[in-house]
Amino acid sequence: MARHARQPGVPDEDGRQGRVATEGPSRDAPGQERGPSHRWWVLGVIGLAQLMVVLDATIVNIALPSAQQDLGFSDGNRQWTVTAYALAFGSLLLLGGRIADLVGRRVVFLTGLVGFAVASAIGGAAPSFEILVLARALQGVFGALLAPAALSLLTTTFTVPKERAKAFGIYGAIAGAGGAVGLLLGGVLTEYLNWRWCLYVNLLFALLAFVGGARLLTAGAPADRPKLDIPGTVLVSAGLFCIVFGFSNAETHAWSSPQTWGFLLAGAVLVSAFAWWQTRAAHPLLPMRVVLDRDRGASFLGMFISGAGMFGVFLFLTYYLQKSLLYSPVSTGAAFLPMVAVMIVTSVTTTNTLVPRFGAKPIVPLGMGLSAAAMMWLTTLDLNSSYLGHVLPPLICLGLGLGMIFATAMNLATAGVAPRDAGVASAMVNTSQQVGGSIGTALLNTLATSAATRYLAGRKPTPAAVAQAQLESYSTAYWWSAGFFVLGLLVTVVLYRRGVPRPHEVAEPGTVPA
Repeated sequence: MARHARQPGVPDEDGRQGRVATEGPSRDAPGQERGPSHRWWVLGVIGLAQLMVVLDATIVNIALPSAQQDLGFSDGNRQWTVTAYALAFGSLLLLGGRIADLVGRRVVFLTGLVGFAVASAIGGAAPSFEILVLARALQGVFGALLAPAALSLLTTTFTVPKERAKAFGIYGAIAGAGGAVGLLLGGVLTEYLNWRWCLYVNLLFALLAFVGGARLLTAGAPADRPKLDIPGTVLVSAGLFCIVFGFSNAETHAWSSPQTWGFLLAGAVLVSAFAWWQTRAAHPLLPMRVVLDRDRGASFLGMFISGAGMFGVFLFLTYYLQKSLLYSPVSTGAAFLPMVAVMIVTSVTTTNTLVPRFGAKPIVPLGMGLSAAAMMWLTTLDLNSSYLGHVLPPLICLGLGLGMIFATAMNLATAGVAPRDAGVASAMVNTSQQVGGSIGTALLNTLATSAATRYLAGRKPTPAAVAQAQLESYSTAYWWSAGFFVLGLLVTVVLYRRGVPRPHEVAEPGTVPA
């Protein structure tokens, strides 16, 4: 039966403090009530789906050299296996989040899983470069449905503050560590099987998550259906496409090329037009109430900036370990595991202990500062560096920093959002990280390449000179990544409110919404 709204501060039968349901009387059907143990199974399903989406951004990078040799595509075309995914995923995330609000999160979650699995199977069996790129684009489309649906399910499932903190600590660790897990898994699959298994492995993840989601999530239409903002959808999707495409082109074209600055300018104009339209639309795609809250705004910007810095270090540190220190793909992936472990522990500790006691204002900026320090530390690496003495310490420092940032930002970015906006708020988290990562990777690649070229200018390209040029390029990328995190420190220390997060009015706990 549906529950009646309780007065704030009045304990329910479980002893929890009552909350005011923001969406009116609950529409839960018999059997929709879920106990705490059931909610943790739901977290496992959601986490598995999120891991699949996040690790796919890096697992393919490890497989690219083998795929290129097998399918015979050029170095110039190689970037499209990454760019095709980023373009579709980054430009459609907000639409995917709103579809989840419109249709129902369960059906969109399950549809995203099936579509992602089918696209992965097509990519794994691709007989040509063109089919592989098409499959990667399809992965991006269904990933744009899956990622916001997963996070909004987490947002509306865990509403008791203590449980929510623990759940977001785990989820934030998955989101932050997924890239490193992808490097390890990609190395194992490529070295012991072949590159196609880096795509086929998604079928196992999707199957497990689909079976769990079909059994644990309850079907049903949203209680308060928003209407789809067609003009806003077109503007923001086209704008984000142009921005991601423009920065991706910067890796292979000059910044003065119309294919670079032309798309970036068009993207800026379209996104500005989208922001203007959202203040006038009757049913905005991204309601201003979602983004104008100070804590949420700080969280979105924190995810954007840290995404720009984080994806760069995965890329360039992977190059350094494999090309400079001659690590195998498996050894390279294993080198990131201590960072992953530290990130998981830090994420859970931060959301359960530190933020409830001190608030986000000191925690997220501290995480940004530690991440910046780690980037600066990495600039000291050279051809004689050892893993234990030189690589591991900055990785541990980075794990501490990212653990403080991601779990806290994801929690506060979705805290207090009405159920009707949970999908689009969750999409903003993913959009911030994805677009930030695309911009950061493109900028860092361009700057690193320029640094290597400058170093070799006037020198004979001997093996020693080329090796040193690579170190110069990596160091340049690390310094710029440090700059991103310093900017993140300044932004978050200004925007986050002082004190512990204020309680928001949220929907009734104990349900697994559709």
